[in-house]
Amino acid sequence: MTDAPAPPTRLARLLSGWRGFLVLYVVFTGAYLGASGGRLRGHSMYNHYVYLADGWLHGRLALEGQPPNENDWAKVDVFKLKDGRELRGTYGSRTGGPVDRFYPLRGPSVTVPESDIVSRSSIRYVSFPPFPAVLMAPLVAIWGLRFNDVLFTALWAGLNPALLFFLLRELGRRGLSRRSLGDDLWLTALLGVGSVYYFCAVIGQVWFTALIVAVTLSIGYVWASLDAARPALAGLCVGLGFATRGPVWFVVPLFLCEAVRVSGGWPALRTREGWRALTPRLVRFASPAAVIGVVLAWHNYARFGSPFEFGHRFLNVQWQERISRFGLFNYHFLSRNLAAALVLLPRVMAHAPFVKISQHGMSLLVTSPNLAYTVMPQERNHLTRPLWLTIAAAAIPSLLYQNSGYIQFGYRFSLDYMVYFVVLLAIGNRRFTRLFKGLIVVAFGINLFLAITFDRYMGFSFDDSFFPNGNN
Repeated sequence: MTDAPAPPTRLARLLSGWRGFLVLYVVFTGAYLGASGGRLRGHSMYNHYVYLADGWLHGRLALEGQPPNENDWAKVDVFKLKDGRELRGTYGSRTGGPVDRFYPLRGPSVTVPESDIVSRSSIRYVSFPPFPAVLMAPLVAIWGLRFNDVLFTALWAGLNPALLFFLLRELGRRGLSRRSLGDDLWLTALLGVGSVYYFCAVIGQVWFTALIVAVTLSIGYVWASLDAARPALAGLCVGLGFATRGPVWFVVPLFLCEAVRVSGGWPALRTREGWRALTPRLVRFASPAAVIGVVLAWHNYARFGSPFEFGHRFLNVQWQERISRFGLFNYHFLSRNLAAALVLLPRVMAHAPFVKISQHGMSLLVTSPNLAYTVMPQERNHLTRPLWLTIAAAAIPSLLYQNSGYIQFGYRFSLDYMVYFVVLLAIGNRRFTRLFKGLIVVAFGINLFLAITFDRYMGFSFDDSFFPNGNN
């Protein structure tokens, strides 16, 4: 006769079902609202998604006039010439080329002498992938450009730790994790307040709002990819993730590996039966992603004349020459980005303010030292390798990108794959020692400091132009 299972503890009952979800949501949302503080009084300076949603609601793909500032808006120059032509594109003086060279949206560049120009103007666009603006649109319809993106981001951010906790419990039910409820709470805290997620959740702004929404889609994607049980949902999360953060498109290894495994494994692909089992899963996965891709392609083409151009090539930023010279992605940027992600440390001083942080951020091993445990698992299972492949695939675009994430206090691009790191810690099943838990407490202190000070007390930062051949 076997012993009856122990009755659930009071904590287990509290954190079960919708009640547990609401408890976690309230706790973490409170942490984000508290760290936001006075920022909640109004929208951020960089509420690009609000402008994008407002344009759609008024039947426009571009801004009605000039943007409220000059930070990361796409600018398309419009020249009307004496011969009646109208050119749309980028003028040479913005790209480091000849001052009379015009680079149109489509086709080869042309020389445009000053004497041929009748008038000049510009059209401004939001170049960031648009899904967060879709989420904001119903609320922007009510509040217009006054809509508070800081409050939206903090309230949305509270969803992700709660969703992650239930994903971790699901891993336990499937036998992939042997973590206790307490262990899963520690891992939830690691994401929610022990990583750069904390400071990204409390300030609004287009760049950070996108990262927070993308984490939601990453959690949904992992859950849908387990045993490749929900291919359409996994594909939807990837498609919407790409419509939020470009690197999310590269997370497909997890679903692909799971789909192959449940279809008989890689050897089965040598047989017709193996492909018969795999193909329907791949079709259901690809279909929603393809539909979203078509919509994004139309949106891009309608604005920039190319289905593959979101508009970052037209960003009116100080390093436009660098983009023109090397492109948006290049091996040239790898050394700087690796340094920002892995080895960049704060300055510790003997006088006030005692610590200064590079505006390129800090190493992941400073903001989340527990991530070091991912390379020391006690156990490995069929998810271990796909998760590492997914992390590598999602990290590569950011490591080759022309921007390190500047300006930031921690390596914010890591949120594109932070969920996969947490899942690795869960399935590694190494016992959580006092040291491990203590490091989460330390990480909480560090990231609370970042959440309070970033973009508020910038005296704690310094501009570290360590990037070769060009500032930042």
